[in-house]
Amino acid sequence: MEHAYLEKILRAKVYDVARETPLDRLIGLSTRLGNHIWLKREDLQSVFSFKLRGAYNKMASLDPVLRKKGVIAASAGNHAQGVALSAQKMGIPSTIVMPKTTPGIKIGAVKALGSEVILHGNTYDEAYEHSQKLAQEKELTFIHPYDDPEVIAGQGTVALEILRQIPTIPDAIFVPVGGGGLVAGVTAYVKSLYPHIKVYGVEPEDAACLHAALASGTRTILDQVGIFADGVAVRQIGAEPFRLVKELIDGVYTLTTDEICAAIKDIFDNTRSIAEPAGALAIAGLKKHVEYTGETDKNFVAICSGANMNFDRLRHVSERAEIGEHREGLLAVTIPEKPGSFRKFCHSLGQRSITEFNYRYASHTDAHVFVGIQLREGATEKDALISKLEAKEYKVIDLSDNEMAKIHIRYMVGGHSNNVTREVLYRFEFPERPGALLRFLTHLGESWNISLFHYRNHGAAYGRVLVGIQVPEQEEQKLNEFLQKLNYNYWCESDNPAYKLFLG
Repeated sequence: MEHAYLEKILRAKVYDVARETPLDRLIGLSTRLGNHIWLKREDLQSVFSFKLRGAYNKMASLDPVLRKKGVIAASAGNHAQGVALSAQKMGIPSTIVMPKTTPGIKIGAVKALGSEVILHGNTYDEAYEHSQKLAQEKELTFIHPYDDPEVIAGQGTVALEILRQIPTIPDAIFVPVGGGGLVAGVTAYVKSLYPHIKVYGVEPEDAACLHAALASGTRTILDQVGIFADGVAVRQIGAEPFRLVKELIDGVYTLTTDEICAAIKDIFDNTRSIAEPAGALAIAGLKKHVEYTGETDKNFVAICSGANMNFDRLRHVSERAEIGEHREGLLAVTIPEKPGSFRKFCHSLGQRSITEFNYRYASHTDAHVFVGIQLREGATEKDALISKLEAKEYKVIDLSDNEMAKIHIRYMVGGHSNNVTREVLYRFEFPERPGALLRFLTHLGESWNISLFHYRNHGAAYGRVLVGIQVPEQEEQKLNEFLQKLNYNYWCESDNPAYKLFLG
């Protein structure tokens, strides 16, 4: 059956709107993984996604009567822009039904391409149902985002280009999966010409509709899906895509949010471009494949499907990327509550860079510290560090895979303390370099008890620390003299209203 699609893909009309995107070799990642890694740059399309290929090919197949009546689609993002651009190019009236929750930047982009936008419902499913009703009432042709042979054929031109561009036959191609249009087109084309080339689908573990369908042997509707990778947040794989790939695909990898964030960083480090979460899925799956198989000196291709990233999501990506790459470990460590404990604990960490250090005084006996550690050798180094700390009789809990800790607790360490007396609050700024925090704590010495501490490495040139210190009245002058000699920029925040409301 894939041979029928071979002809459809070869005849697909996509280049009136689409461009042949580059196939870039990622030199840094290739060196790191010991393989030849290639990235198909569909993020460089005019609408920053591959979706315009399938949309245009479908609309180009319509007879003149249907074109004149117009088309309709339901989408919250990439497919909407693909349909809108294709309609503009062909002079076809178009309507896009989008959920009311769609970001304004995406609504504006679709309107700018000349489509009528109708906002309906709060989810894609509600928008889809409304679009079906309008299609019937107004006799419009519905352009499906993935479950249509012409759409699948259009997406399959990505594989056509890959095999034409790569200097040697690839060993495997990794494809992001949502509804399945792209993976179906790629699989059909590749397997019809080179059956030995492996094709792997890649999905978020919280939206793994193809993985579920393959496991059960039938299309399964997921109870719910995560929306971090919103471009592939689909509850059920398409009927035609599943028919095509179920016997041909070589496997599916599922990824955590942290692993996807790490892949976004990998793409940025190698190309200086920012992929959307769905666009980075294939690189994340490729990395997991190399980790599982140990393969070396292979030619692997990953498809970067898009770059429609909401700017406000970058903060979350940055926070989670290091954990997803196993470059940061998050630990909860109990240390004695007495002067000098912080410095002693930091010395126990060795020369590792501290990425985060959160603490609030709670009792006279123990202090609970939330600490982030930069890791150079991944999980092995983290395990060795935990063993070292436990040998020094520190109680340690590994929070690196604790979702609540990563999303919430790290920001909630603190609050009011009923047991703190004579506390003064200072904000410090010092040049950010390896060992800077340890030097700061060493300078602070053992003269006073630290009752509050907050530090997070944000990648800026200067480190910023908020410190609460218990200072007896007779030692206030001594503290002032110490601060003058410390040679760090500092500000007294004891009268700050935010401190008084939430921490004092």
